[in-house]
Amino acid sequence: MDFPILKDVVIILGLSVLIILVFHRFRIPSILGFLLTGIIIGPYGLSLIDASHEVELMAELGVIFLLFVIGIEFSIKGLMSIKRTVFLGGFLQVTLTIGMITLVSLGFGLPLQRAVFMGFLFSLSSTAIVLKLLHERGEITSPQGRVAVGILIFQDIIVVPLILISPILAGNSPDVMMTLLILVGKFVAIIVILFLLARYLVPRLLDLVIRTKNNELFLLTIIVLCFATAWLTESFGLSLALGAFFAGLIISESPYSHQATALILPFREIFISFFFVSIGMLLNLQFFFQEILYIHFLAIVSLIAKMLIIVVVVIILRYPLRVVLLSALTLFQVGEFAFILSATGISEGLLSPENYQYFLAVSIMSMGATPFVVAWSPKITNFILKLPLSQKVKHRLDSFQKVKAQSHRLPETMEDHLVIIGYGINGKNVAKAARGADIPFVVVEQDSEALAEAQNNNDNVVFGDATQEVILNHVHAFSARVVVIAISDTDATRVIVSKIRELSDTVYIIVRTRNLKEIDGNLRLGADEVIPEEFETSIEIFARVLHKYLVPENEIISYIESIRADNYEMLRDVRGLLRKGPLHLDIPHIRIYSIQVQCETNKVVGKSLEDSRLRREFCVTLLAIQRGTKYITHIDKDTEIRMDDTLFLLGTPENISRVSKYLQLS
Repeated sequence: MDFPILKDVVIILGLSVLIILVFHRFRIPSILGFLLTGIIIGPYGLSLIDASHEVELMAELGVIFLLFVIGIEFSIKGLMSIKRTVFLGGFLQVTLTIGMITLVSLGFGLPLQRAVFMGFLFSLSSTAIVLKLLHERGEITSPQGRVAVGILIFQDIIVVPLILISPILAGNSPDVMMTLLILVGKFVAIIVILFLLARYLVPRLLDLVIRTKNNELFLLTIIVLCFATAWLTESFGLSLALGAFFAGLIISESPYSHQATALILPFREIFISFFFVSIGMLLNLQFFFQEILYIHFLAIVSLIAKMLIIVVVVIILRYPLRVVLLSALTLFQVGEFAFILSATGISEGLLSPENYQYFLAVSIMSMGATPFVVAWSPKITNFILKLPLSQKVKHRLDSFQKVKAQSHRLPETMEDHLVIIGYGINGKNVAKAARGADIPFVVVEQDSEALAEAQNNNDNVVFGDATQEVILNHVHAFSARVVVIAISDTDATRVIVSKIRELSDTVYIIVRTRNLKEIDGNLRLGADEVIPEEFETSIEIFARVLHKYLVPENEIISYIESIRADNYEMLRDVRGLLRKGPLHLDIPHIRIYSIQVQCETNKVVGKSLEDSRLRREFCVTLLAIQRGTKYITHIDKDTEIRMDDTLFLLGTPENISRVSKYLQLS
């Protein structure tokens, strides 16, 4: 049996594995590895692939799965929590970028329609690369992370209308208004059909499938819904990608969306790899090297244009200058959805082969530069912030920050209070505890949504960037008793610690970090305590394990305190474990279990503890009984066992298992 595509699949995936292994060592995203794989094996490289058409078909499947998962993960509730950033920030970024790139393209001699379409392409950033980098750096919940996520969500949504508008932009229809009306009509018809499916058919179908408890059937049903919806939209003259997105939206409103995502993700990862490989295969290396100077010039122009737009947008969103710069250095690249949109442009005649090669080269270069620019973005930002500015500019910036600082009136003098920097999960919990303990506190937050939440909670909050001395002075951080720094931006954390410690030796600084590698650096800068989330989670888990092994409470507390006192050295180095020595387990092989008496006809219901013979026959001890909402802790031989009682038994696992079967047998 001849199966030529098998050789091509082996070549693609095999070379991808080797390249991504190397890229992983240098912390370069795997997407760039797939692009490089395509460049090497493509017709302009080593020409190792014969079945290029089949690869393109698999790439189409990757696009379908990508948009399907985006539809599943799309949450209207989550969207509303950052609605200002998504709708205002995203809309401004896309429209302003389209306008600027259109003007630049017109300057390079492109016709208006092609110039506008080039604006469409360059308005989109890379969701896959940016979110991966932010996640690795622990900055998803930081202000710049929230800005990036909000704008990227809008881009993911707007790409579908851009695909639909492109044929009209190309002028392939003699009656634009009629074409637009037909398109809107088709869109509305699809929405109505999908609404009926989502409201009446799909939930019932998924309920029936779930009741079978068959994972294979559930997976098959999800894939059929995805492909059937994509096929339906294509039958209406719309795109496959739009149908896949709508299919994801249908499932996102069901309680099974998380399981659907988990099952689909492996398929998405496999097929989307073929999509990026197919993009790399299209890059003409000879053209690239012939036009390398011009391509670099275009890449720099697009980079500067996008950064300027991001700067303007984030300033309009009223974020501090640090967040403005970090956001611009994060979202400057051209993204994967631009490649999807470019296919429409080629088919509609909006992209000439030559312009397409320019676009490919600039896009791949911008994506390749992203990991390095993001890694250096804190240093670049700090350098820009330290530039010597004129007194007039400094006055404007200072006045801007002071306006922010007045978002909540504070007393002229404050001392011995608590300052909480960051109003995320940890910041909110600290504020709640301080409120309950009647400790005066003030919160510093630079995210507008978090600020609104703090104000709704009636917390004493100031809007501003805590890396700026004017903000720290405004909240009287240097006369506070404790400053808690609970933000995700590691570089900003270090700057804040340094500024506070330079001006005060008495403030007790507590830093919350995500990773252990941040502990030593913050301690050297002057932090008094650094609490890494990953270790605190480990401690909490292990404390519960020790409880199950019946280790005395005072010994558990002493053990945890010794770990924290050594700055988690025991968990950071296996030798620390050896130095500590083993804990004393007072009662080995003994456990406490709760078992419910479920059957009326078993031999213990209505009997006393002595008559039940639990201890004599099963060697277990009854510690307590839960009866309804009450707990019976005084147990003697005459204590009666009733139906639906929950018994708390002490014994070995083997004996507990025996008595459990005995109590549940009729």
